[in-house]
Amino acid sequence: MKKLEYRFILSAEVLKAQQAGSPLVALESVVITHGLPRPQNLSLAKDMETMVRTEGATPATIAMLDGMVHVGLSEERLTRLANEDNTRKISLRDFGIASARHLSGGTTVAATTHIAEKAGIRVFATGGIGGVHRGSPFDISADLTELGRTKMIVVCAGAKAILDLPATLETLETLGVPVIGYQTEDFPAFYSLSSGLKVDASVDTPAEIGRIALAHWDHGFNTSILVVVPPPEEVAIPNEQIERAIQEALHDAGEKGIHGAAATPYLLSRVSQLSGGESLKTNLALLLNNAKVAAQIARSLNLKRKLDVLL
Repeated sequence: MKKLEYRFILSAEVLKAQQAGSPLVALESVVITHGLPRPQNLSLAKDMETMVRTEGATPATIAMLDGMVHVGLSEERLTRLANEDNTRKISLRDFGIASARHLSGGTTVAATTHIAEKAGIRVFATGGIGGVHRGSPFDISADLTELGRTKMIVVCAGAKAILDLPATLETLETLGVPVIGYQTEDFPAFYSLSSGLKVDASVDTPAEIGRIALAHWDHGFNTSILVVVPPPEEVAIPNEQIERAIQEALHDAGEKGIHGAAATPYLLSRVSQLSGGESLKTNLALLLNNAKVAAQIARSLNLKRKLDVLL
C-alpha cells in the first residue's frame, strides 16, 4: 500500500493500474454499509468489481476504515467493511469527524466523487444519486452540490425514485451538470425505465460520452457529467406499481419521524419490503449494469487520451 499526501491509501491493484495508465472506475461503499442487507451487500460489491474487471478496467471501491480513506479495497478489507457494525455514512461533512475518531464507514456519491477526483479517477459508477426530497425543497443532497464542482463522469440509473425527480433535474441544470441519457432519451426513475422527464442529450456509445465530457471540461467547466442508464428491461418495475410502495414508505417514515440522513436507507428498505423484494432485485441488477457501462466509458476515455498523446 502507498500512502499519499491527501490522506488516503491506494490498494496495490489501483496503484498498479495508475502506474500502467490503465482505466479506473470508482465505486461507492455506502451501498455496502447502509444500502443493502447482508449477505447481498458483500456479494454485490464483489460482483461489481468483477464486472469492471471483465470490461477491461480496474475497480476502485472507496471507503473509510479506522479513520483512513481507502481508494481500492483488498478482499479482506471489503469483507470487513460489509460485515462491520456501527459504520458511519460518510458524506462531505463527515470526513473530519470520522478521521479524528478513527471511524469506519461507507462513502456516499458526494464523498466518493470528491475522493475519486483527488485520486485522479474520472469515471464513477453508482446506483442512483441523491437529490431534492419530496415535500422538503430545502432538503437537498450534498451529491448535487459536489456534482456541480467536480470533474467526474457519474454513471447511474438517475436519482433515487423516492426523491422529487423534477426538482432534482432543475437543480442539476442550475448547477451546470449535463444529464446524458445512455441509449435513452428519458430520465430513468431508478426502478423504472422512464420518469417521463427528458435528458439533455442522448448517446449510443461510450465513446460519445467521453467526447462530450472532454469537450465540456475543455470549455473550462468544472462540473460532472451525469450519465443516466435505465435499469435492465427484464427487471424494471412499472412506475405505477413502485410509486404505490414509495408513497406508503414515505407515509411510514413520516409517522415514525424518520428524516435527514436516516431517511434514504429506511425508505429503500421499506420499499423493498412493500414490493416483495422486487425493488431489491432491480437495484442489484442496475448496479451491475451501471458498473459495466462505466468500465466501457473508462476504457474508451483512456484510449482517447492515449491516442491524443500519440497524435
